[in-house]
This record gives sequence, C-alpha cells and structure tokens, in this order.
Amino acid sequence: MSDPEDEEDSLRLTLGPPGSSSRLSSSQDLFLRSPTLQQQGPLLSVVTSLSEEDEHYRPRRTPVRTLPPGSICPSERLSATSGNLTKKGPHVTPPFLWSTEYRAKNHSLEWMFRHGLTSISGEVQCKRCDGMTTVEVNLQAAFVQLERYFLENKHSMHDRAPKHWMVPRLLDCTLCHQNDCVKPIIAEKKREINWLFLLLTQTLGLCTLDQLKFFCKHNDKHRTGAKDRVLYSTYGGLLKQLNPAGKYLPND
Repeated sequence: MSDPEDEEDSLRLTLGPPGSSSRLSSSQDLFLRSPTLQQQGPLLSVVTSLSEEDEHYRPRRTPVRTLPPGSICPSERLSATSGNLTKKGPHVTPPFLWSTEYRAKNHSLEWMFRHGLTSISGEVQCKRCDGMTTVEVNLQAAFVQLERYFLENKHSMHDRAPKHWMVPRLLDCTLCHQNDCVKPIIAEKKREINWLFLLLTQTLGLCTLDQLKFFCKHNDKHRTGAKDRVLYSTYGGLLKQLNPAGKYLPND
C-alpha cells in the first residue's frame, strides 16, 4: 500500500497550478530550436514556391474578347431584333374609295363608273394663306386629257418625264384667289398617298424619288435611274391601272 504523501508528491510533479503550462522534454525543446527548421520559414511560403515552379499549379487564364465601346454583342443583337421583326402582308385597308386592298393600286375606270364614282377628291393646302380645303376633279375628263397627251408624246419623251411634270404647276386657291399656290397634301405613309388625285392633277412630280420608287416597286415598274425616268414610269403605271388594255410603257 502506497504512502499518501508519495501520491501527493507525484500529483505535484504532473499537475501544475491553474494557468501554468507544462514543461517540454529536452528532446522536444531541441527539435523546435533546430536551425534547419527555422531557416525553412512558414509552411505557406514553401507551398507558394512550389506552385510557382510547377505548371500544374499555375492558374490558367482564358483570353477575354473585348468589344469596341458602344457595340452590341451578337447574341444581344439577335435577341433585341428577333422580337421586333414583323412581316408585312400583301393586303392593306384601302385608304380611298377608288383604292384596292393592295399598296399603291387603284381600281379601273370601269369599276369606278360601275360603282358611281365620277369625281376624285383630294386635300390641298395653299402656300400663300395656309388655307386647307378639298378639291374635286372630274374623273373622265381629266383622264381623257392626260391619256391623249401621253400617247401623243411618249415617243418624244424617251421614257423620261417632261419638265412640266417634274416641276408641276400648282392649283389655284379658291380661298385667297391666288394662282399657282395650292399643293396637294401628300401623306407621310406611302401606302396612304392619294396616287390617283396626284395623277389627274398632274402633280406627281411633287413626290420624292423614294415615294415614286415605292409605287413602281408595288406595280412591277422600272424604278432605277434618275427621278424623271421613275416619274415617267409612275405616270404610265397609273394610266395602266385605270385602263388595263392601254399600251403606255414598253412592257405593257
């Protein structure tokens, strides 16, 4: 049986007072104080040096494609435009009684007379007094006069509109009683242009080249070249609409 005093001395050797650290053995103390270990530095520096020398540890950078300022990524361009593309159908709401359901196309004279249309009207505005009014034109009388002039002079025109078609004389104003000052109001939307009224008043020359090309495009007429050539095709194309049996243009 052991002596209680010996057990108490043994406890004093192994357990220190609270807050005190236990002493290391001499071999452990020598290992931690070894100059070889102290020269190696922290473990983190060793791993870093290895990763810099070994290619397997190098991070691979993917080249980044840069776009010019203000440009749009192709995928964004497709997504932005795909929802806005709408295909125009061949039919439109006729803007006038004498218009068909097709762009820049009018009914024939026979159809109009059969439906009681004897005059064509159009909105005009005076350049002097700024007054706006509606002008009516006798359908048959205006057509006969224009067709006669076209057929009698088409060979001398050489597929080009004459000067008085290119720079047409304006209408007279019934409001301020001034002459050569009233212009037809041409719609901004090409499909709403009153082509027949411009034809019968011989003021098609007030249209822009782009507007004339629009008419020729939808009537399969020649639309390249200078404005006088496209204007000539527009006159011939409109006469052909009114009289489908007429021979106005080379391909009629």
